Amino acid sequence: MKKHKLRATVFAAALFVGIFGIGCQSAPTDAAPSLAGAWRGEVHGTSGWLAEMKGIEFMYAFNADGTMTESSNFDAYPPGPPAYGIWRKIGARQFEAKYAVFLTKAVAIMEEFAKGNGWVPNGHGVLTQKITLSADGNSFESTLQFDFFDPQGKPTEGGGSATAKGERMKF
Repeated sequence: MKKHKLRATVFAAALFVGIFGIGCQSAPTDAAPSLAGAWRGEVHGTSGWLAEMKGIEFMYAFNADGTMTESSNFDAYPPGPPAYGIWRKIGARQFEAKYAVFLTKAVAIMEEFAKGNGWVPNGHGVLTQKITLSADGNSFESTLQFDFFDPQGKPTEGGGSATAKGERMKF
């Protein structure tokens, strides 16, 4: 009889903790939205080469490990690969991204073009982006700085500044 009363008491206590203890817990509400994920954005140049380009769109993949890839609808003008880089959180809903892209130029001699040598390396560009994520984590606004470097790595003319807006890609 004592065993049954002990089991009943333990069962009642477990049931009480299960119903009231777990039921009173709340999910964390301070989980800040992350930049990690796939994004599509518009870029509006305000100075330099970026200001000359109209209708620029970027596709971003921000990886949870702090790496990223960016590609634009202008990657074929002149031909070039996507940009690769890094990103980090710098404050509440504030992020910074820094990514680089290889630049190319057309060959100067038509005979070279005829041999299949249409585009040759021409340095690289570095984009630095300051991003403010919306409260719901599904959009952002940002500023961009694009700097050009010649094949020897020295800063050169071009580049420019821009503003950008992005939307998280969803199903």
